This record gives sequence, C-alpha cells and structure tokens, in this order.
Amino acid sequence: SNVMSHEDMTNWLKTTDANLTYVGEPIGNSLSPRSAQKTTVVFCNERVGNDCGGNCTVFTGGATCLSAPGTNCLAATSNIGFCDNGGCSYGCNQLSDCATPLNNGEFCSTPRTESILVFGA
Repeated sequence: SNVMSHEDMTNWLKTTDANLTYVGEPIGNSLSPRSAQKTTVVFCNERVGNDCGGNCTVFTGGATCLSAPGTNCLAATSNIGFCDNGGCSYGCNQLSDCATPLNNGEFCSTPRTESILVFGA
C-alpha cells in the first residue's frame, strides 16, 4: 500500500545515515491512542540507489501543507499527497498511487515535488 508502519518508520530513522531534521510534534509512543491520528512523513532531497537519503525532513502532526522544494523521495505512515507546485493546490498525486516505489515499497520516488499534503485522520 506504500504506507510505512510506525515501527518501520522508527527503525528507518534509527538506522539511516541521512541527515535528519525534525519538525512538528515528537514522533512519540506508537502505543498511545492519540498517535494513531498523527502522520509521520520523511522527505529527502536525494534518491540513493533504492532508498531515500541526503538531507531529510521528518514531520509528525495532523492535516497540513508542508513546503518541500527539492524533494526527490518520501515515505509516510499514512496516505499523503505530493504536489509539483508550492501550496498543495494542484499537480498532486497520492502516495497510495506511487509509480516508482523504493526500498520494498516503503518509500516513493517523487522528483519535482514542491509541497506535501498531509490529510486529516
């Protein structure tokens, strides 16, 4: 489904050699009932072979539009939109429709992405 589990996301963040910048809320405990309503998105400026890397931003939170210029690949713990313009207003595709999966489908190659739409739970 191209959506990463919370556990797989946590593991990837612990083991990647990408440069990570955290924004939004703390990722928190996956067992807390409120965390189910939060989405974690990681978006990176480099596709490294079959994985995502380089400089990555990790966002956790609710419905929003993230400015993400230079994004070449991403992953998320729920379905999101990625758009080829700023402001999430048009030119968007859904992660669930990823045309070029990476890393066993956990990431998606998303060149020319300028913004990311996080849907509400």
